[in-house]
Amino acid sequence: MTVPRGFGRDGAPAVIDLAYPFTGRWLVQNSPANRVPSHGTHAFATARAIDFVPVTASGRTAPITPDSLVRPEPAERFPGFGRSILAPVEGVIMAVHDSAPDHPASRGLPSIRYALTQRRRAAAGWVALAGNHVLIDSGGIIVVLCHLQQGGIRVGPGQRVQVGDAIGRCGNSGNSTEPRTR
Repeated sequence: MTVPRGFGRDGAPAVIDLAYPFTGRWLVQNSPANRVPSHGTHAFATARAIDFVPVTASGRTAPITPDSLVRPEPAERFPGFGRSILAPVEGVIMAVHDSAPDHPASRGLPSIRYALTQRRRAAAGWVALAGNHVLIDSGGIIVVLCHLQQGGIRVGPGQRVQVGDAIGRCGNSGNSTEPRTR
C-alpha cells in the first residue's frame, strides 16, 4: 500500500510504500485515504495513521452480547488479540515500548466511559496514547506500530528488520477500544 505522509521540500506529496503489517483478514479504519488528519487531529503523530482491526473470516470482531453493551470485555475475547504483527518496511528498530498493560475492550456504554478518559491519556502524552509500540527507521521515514500486546514485542533497538519479519503481537494498549494496530 502507498501512504501519503505529507509534503517534501519541493512541495510535492511525499509517499511511502508499506506492506501490510499482518496476515489474515483485517478492517481498515481512520485512514488518510479518507481524510487528513485521519484521526481528526494533527496532534500526537496521528494525522496519517491507519487503524487496522483484526476480524474473523466472516468479517466480524468479537460477538456482541447484552453484556458487551454494558460492561468492558476481556481483550482476549477478540479474534485478533495476540495475532502476529509484521514489519511493513525494511529498516532499523529505533525504539520499543513494551510495558503498557492491555486493557479491557469497550463497546456500547463502556465506550462512552472510555471516551471520558481521553483527556487523561492525552495529558499523559504520546506514549500513553500509543501504548506498546515499535519505531522503525526506514531510511529517514519513521514508521510506528502501536497498541501492541504487553510482553509481545519481539525486536529491540538497533535490530535490522526486513518486510514481513515478526515484530510483535496485536494488543489493546494505549488509546484503543479493542485489539488493533495502528
